Amino acid sequence: MTTKFENLTLVDAMRAIQAAVAKADAFRVPCSVAVVDAGGHLLGFARQDDAMPGSAELAINKAYTARIFNNSTEALGRIAQPGAELYGIQQSHAGRVVMFGGGLPICIGGVVVGAIGVSGGSVAQDVEIAETGTSLFVDRATR
Repeated sequence: MTTKFENLTLVDAMRAIQAAVAKADAFRVPCSVAVVDAGGHLLGFARQDDAMPGSAELAINKAYTARIFNNSTEALGRIAQPGAELYGIQQSHAGRVVMFGGGLPICIGGVVVGAIGVSGGSVAQDVEIAETGTSLFVDRATR
């Protein structure tokens, strides 16, 4: 049996970024949004006017973290606390691992094909903005 693997395209990445930026605008929170492909490589990026300079690298690293661990950065943070199973994991991958919310895997048909990372608001805002970007892919496997 052959399984068709869907790739995340540049068009997909830009659509996710546009949706996330629209949500950030609704919050009145300038942010940075990054989308990485299945290999964790940057596919698309936007930094809104007035977004904190540090938000750019954080957004990229949140997306990277969500992809390489196939998990939200928020969930990863919970299992990487002192005494937890993955304590110290943030020291791996040249320090690129982010341990707080705003990074989410992007799945199509149950397969992780990339991830989105958002930085610039509160952690709760970053998570909600990222969820807006990933929501575009929920029904894609049935199309």
